[in-house]
Amino acid sequence: MQIVLRKDVETLGKAGSVVQVNPGYARNFLFPKKLAVRATASNLRRVADETRLEETRLDRQKSKLEATAAKLGEVSITAAVKVGEDDKVFGSVTSMMVAELLQKQGFKFDHHDIDLEEPLKALGQYDVSVKLGHGISGTITVWVVRE
Repeated sequence: MQIVLRKDVETLGKAGSVVQVNPGYARNFLFPKKLAVRATASNLRRVADETRLEETRLDRQKSKLEATAAKLGEVSITAAVKVGEDDKVFGSVTSMMVAELLQKQGFKFDHHDIDLEEPLKALGQYDVSVKLGHGISGTITVWVVRE
């Protein structure tokens, strides 16, 4: 049975592709989950229109994310931590702390979006990457200072 994919299916292909599958797979899996439709002329046009609309929506979303990344490039946050002798930091600055500090400045990010390879354990200035989505990321400056 020939079908047109409405969404990307890892094992079959990208949205808009016309593929040949077993009728049972189409009836029992792809059609109920609205991943595909039968390959008719009207369905081909409809899927092409949906794909074009989705691409324009993604382009708009990517441009908004790029603008946010540019704003993040100007952001500098300060994390005040307790230090002991020889400027040894008690604890560390984690991605959760960075997310909370960003939230105080009006940016809402989950701590999973903050790309820290390991917690910041020394005083100083650090450039930290923030994942925005669709392969776009921004960089913020984090200052770790004594309390």
